[in-house]
Amino acid sequence: MSSLSDFFSQKKNLPNILTFSRIAVVPLLIILLYFDSRILNFFTALLIIAAAVTDGLDGYLARKYQMVTSFGKLLDPVADKVMLVAAMVMLVYLGRAPAWIVCLILCREIAITGLRAVMAEQGIVIDASPLAKYKSVFQIVAVVALTIHYPLFGIDAHVVGIVFIWLALGLTWWTGYQYFNKAMPCLLDSKE
Repeated sequence: MSSLSDFFSQKKNLPNILTFSRIAVVPLLIILLYFDSRILNFFTALLIIAAAVTDGLDGYLARKYQMVTSFGKLLDPVADKVMLVAAMVMLVYLGRAPAWIVCLILCREIAITGLRAVMAEQGIVIDASPLAKYKSVFQIVAVVALTIHYPLFGIDAHVVGIVFIWLALGLTWWTGYQYFNKAMPCLLDSKE
């Protein structure tokens, strides 16, 4: 039985390593947010931005160098959700994000992850819509701004974060509806 490190060393698959790094950074993200300070908030925001960059980079590299793997297809959306869930929960803990908005966003994310799993079982891949990409950007901007929290360069980061989390909530639920609407005929035709 091979371990995860054997998988990476045998495949030398940089896209998978980048994807896995988003999960590996979660404990550090939680610790940095737990010790709330302006400087740690700023470095945590940079860490979240770096992780978001790896999200685009891993997919680009996998496609460009034909390194797309089943492991990467499975792990990529999970890595995104794990990092965002951890950050949003910590922002609720710090009193920076409304708990009810975070709950609604997380419920949608879990539901769509489950829907994708069911559809994948049937051999159907649901690609992310262009609006879903905006949803992800809005979620990341909200999390980064709420992580910074304090005024920065004359801009109230907390207010920016609240505006973007509201926009993210709207897009999150709208795109969730689109995914379920698209999948419904396949789910209704299922033999099970």
